[in-house]
Amino acid sequence: MPWLGLGVWKAKTGGEVETAVRLALKAGYRSIDTAAAYGNEEGVAKGIAESGVARDEIFIATKVWNNDQGYDNTLRAYEDSCRRLETDIIDLYLIHWPVAGKFKDTWRALEKLYKDGAVRAIGVCNFHTHHMMELLTDAEMKPMVNQVEYHPLLTQPELVAFCQNNGIVFEAWSPLMQGNLDLPEIAELAAKYKKSPAQIVLRWDLQHGIVTIPKSVTESRIRENADVFDFVLSEEDMARLDGLNQNKRFGPDPDNFDF
Repeated sequence: MPWLGLGVWKAKTGGEVETAVRLALKAGYRSIDTAAAYGNEEGVAKGIAESGVARDEIFIATKVWNNDQGYDNTLRAYEDSCRRLETDIIDLYLIHWPVAGKFKDTWRALEKLYKDGAVRAIGVCNFHTHHMMELLTDAEMKPMVNQVEYHPLLTQPELVAFCQNNGIVFEAWSPLMQGNLDLPEIAELAAKYKKSPAQIVLRWDLQHGIVTIPKSVTESRIRENADVFDFVLSEEDMARLDGLNQNKRFGPDPDNFDF
């Protein structure tokens, strides 16, 4: 699983997502994160086909939506995603949200898909520690990934520690705070390292050992977001960013969602 990928939330099929995927693959990305709920899996497939990059070089992640959770429904949803993505195997298949009363049965379906060789890895999204612990009481396998909202204003140290202590890859969605990067501390570090605010935050993710999937549909920003491997933040500057935490969410709280 690459450390850096392209997120395509809200990228529209019909040109936008196809172009973003094609440009990202041209820029060297090899990981694309989508979901059934995004409504753009077909566009992702088209962008991959147009890129000329071989399918076996690309790591594709997608997610089962809440309405499709449950054992049998999940198996059908997986087949639908494969059809839309024009692939016979998904690299990472995730439970999108911890729907009460359903996510355990959904996980059993993911375990079956993994055992059958239909997916290369399985995991969850938006699971707090208590969701993870509840899942693990009956699971045969641990999730390989937990993808959650994570950025300097929401660092979730207890959840990060739980995942890392249990060998679960921690992955950040909305790492760039949905564009809310206008913080003086980030601006100062951007000037110091001669990098953009986005590059500072993405580098902070990577140095914490966190996989990150920034979303963009703009070629210059897609390229800029990938240009984060030629500098290192000092320990002092990492600590400054750590200290920005406010437990602030830009997305829904996994304990309070109604979709």
